[in-house]
Amino acid sequence: MDKTIIIDYYTDILCVWAWIAQKRVDELNKKLGNNIELQYHYLDVFGDVPTKITTQWQSKGGFMGFAEHIQQSVSAFEYADINPKVWTQVRPTTSANAHLMLKAVEITYDKKKSIDMALTFRTAFFIDGLDIGNLDVLCDLVNANGLDLNAINTSIRDGSAMASLMGDYQQSKRQNINGSPSFVLDGGRQTLYGNVGFDVILANIEALLKHSTDEASWC
Repeated sequence: MDKTIIIDYYTDILCVWAWIAQKRVDELNKKLGNNIELQYHYLDVFGDVPTKITTQWQSKGGFMGFAEHIQQSVSAFEYADINPKVWTQVRPTTSANAHLMLKAVEITYDKKKSIDMALTFRTAFFIDGLDIGNLDVLCDLVNANGLDLNAINTSIRDGSAMASLMGDYQQSKRQNINGSPSFVLDGGRQTLYGNVGFDVILANIEALLKHSTDEASWC
């Protein structure tokens, strides 16, 4: 297998299933790192947390009910620990600030640095129980990781980071992305969404590596 498969990978930074999927992404890179290129994108799932909880969880216990649901979701995954303060005490109002900062990091540095910071942000929220919806918290994390906050803020102030983020949000709508995480394969012909097992993801990617994508569009 000497070709490279482009995978559009959509997540929301506050999504627990994206946190769970991190292990699968790591395994994919370990097994197929020379044959896949994950292009990271962000989508708006937790852009307005108060409204999301009010409209979807008010009758099921609000934040406390949502927090219980999150803890139950990760209970089957020993590698995906979550701080008990998440959503019970620590309640980010939006994922958009973190997404914006990650786009600014990508513009200022490169994609890899942004991907690394995305994991840093997720770890800060799910493990350390920090409010990554708060810009001060995000700035502290950026500084702690040795990045130049002034340089990063340049792309936020001039609008280029926001434009890149809106591009992601709009592209997710064009590709009919239903939620986080979503792996989009074969130029948009196939989407693996939600809690999809590693073996399923791997099998679909390996099938694309073995067979020409031209076969899918012969008619």
